[in-house]
Amino acid sequence: MSATKPVFLASDVHLGATPPAHRTAFLSWLDHAAIEAAALIINGDLFDFWFEYRWGASPGHDDVLLKLAEIVRSGTPVTLVGGNHDWWGGSYLRDEIGVEFLQDPIVRAIAGWRTFLGHGDGLGNGDRRYRVAKGILRSPLTRVAFGVLPIALGEGIAARVSNTRDRWTEWGEGQAARSSALEAWARQSLHADPELDLVLLGHTHLPMILEVEPGRWYVNSGDWVFHQSYVTLREGEPPRLDDWRERNG
Repeated sequence: MSATKPVFLASDVHLGATPPAHRTAFLSWLDHAAIEAAALIINGDLFDFWFEYRWGASPGHDDVLLKLAEIVRSGTPVTLVGGNHDWWGGSYLRDEIGVEFLQDPIVRAIAGWRTFLGHGDGLGNGDRRYRVAKGILRSPLTRVAFGVLPIALGEGIAARVSNTRDRWTEWGEGQAARSSALEAWARQSLHADPELDLVLLGHTHLPMILEVEPGRWYVNSGDWVFHQSYVTLREGEPPRLDDWRERNG
């Protein structure tokens, strides 16, 4: 067994839309990651909504942001991937908190695996309505226009658009289809690129680990809305899906 520390990866925490106990559990996991992980990746939708306005950033997340900043200062790199709920990050996360913030999927080496890393929104044949809206929501014009809104107004609009608050206790409509579509996309991507070892996605809220070919994997990290699941990647070992509730008793 390798003595090196693993990389931890989680996604779809949706802070701001779930009960306080979920935030407490996630903060406990961050404390664990700060000690045990060589690097930490949050693969999209850490926040149910995040925007950096002209007047400041989305409020209500000081505890988690402080914890992430402490982890970075301790020498453990933290990567945040923008998801469909929090793609609009920028200089505050990068410069004030110190995380690497990615707005697009990337292929890079992670724990010895050549990995496609992306939240998963807009990939595959699912999310048809979202793919149509994505270009508008992420356009420079929309970002500038939304950025000059008063923070309270912008946050209010986002709260009305998001359905996480209404669905945190039940399986959302369309998630099974979304999961199947991303699994098919991951399989196709691994078949198309023989040098790709691992596809890491989130977005579906359904944890999944699948060895598509010998030594080549699709892993979906699930979420912290329903599952409190995360991925452990250790060099020289197969990827692993873990459940914080089981580990933490």
